[in-house]
Amino acid sequence: AKQPTSGLSKDMTIEEASRIRDGLVSELSASQGKVVGYKAGLTNPAVQKRFGHNSPVRGVLLEKMLLDDGAEVPVKFGAIPFFEADLVVVVKDEGINQAKTPAEVIKHIASIRPFIELPDLVTAKGQPLSGPIITSINVGARLGVLGKPVAPSPDMVDALGKMMVVMRDQDGKELAKVPGAAILGHPLNAVVWLAEDLAKSGGKLRAGDILSLGSFTPPNFPKPGMAVTVTYEGLPGNPSVSVRFK
Repeated sequence: AKQPTSGLSKDMTIEEASRIRDGLVSELSASQGKVVGYKAGLTNPAVQKRFGHNSPVRGVLLEKMLLDDGAEVPVKFGAIPFFEADLVVVVKDEGINQAKTPAEVIKHIASIRPFIELPDLVTAKGQPLSGPIITSINVGARLGVLGKPVAPSPDMVDALGKMMVVMRDQDGKELAKVPGAAILGHPLNAVVWLAEDLAKSGGKLRAGDILSLGSFTPPNFPKPGMAVTVTYEGLPGNPSVSVRFK
């Protein structure tokens, strides 16, 4: 209904939150299709501190949430819609579940894809937010725009940590500029965390899974007619991805 929600208990445990998330995903899958991957949230230490939660949180991505580069999206795509620069990797094989470092992770990745995530904060003004509450709303997963795949290679590990993620509007105005290391010191550390978190509940990453690694940039709120491009300066070819709001 795209209406903000309230009444979520600030005392909610992460176990309760996970059950609520799984129920929500089950409801959403009726219209949004099958599970195609996972997203990590709270991957920035400053954001963790803000919400009083000392680790990332995990959400689920569904098939119809993912849109193609250049997609046009309603400005009101959720209850509290916003956008942020993210990055996606696609899993090549299940060896990724044993990877403990970015150098090990990249051997088990099929592709890296630019990604503008379009999350929904969901919650009404005055609703307390915590790691469990953010988990319970499926970490705000709503939509996202995928850029063209980039083939991974061992020498890209260094580039991923050092790249600059630059977000610009339709006039070329810079909205944000953040280093790759803003996500857990290296974006592929989010993959290690997702595999470990899934394992705690008996799950595992599988070939073809799409993993959203978290936000590089602070939340931005869309306006009608706005267009946003994110460029990954320092990756081969400086890949980019764009979205337009109507």
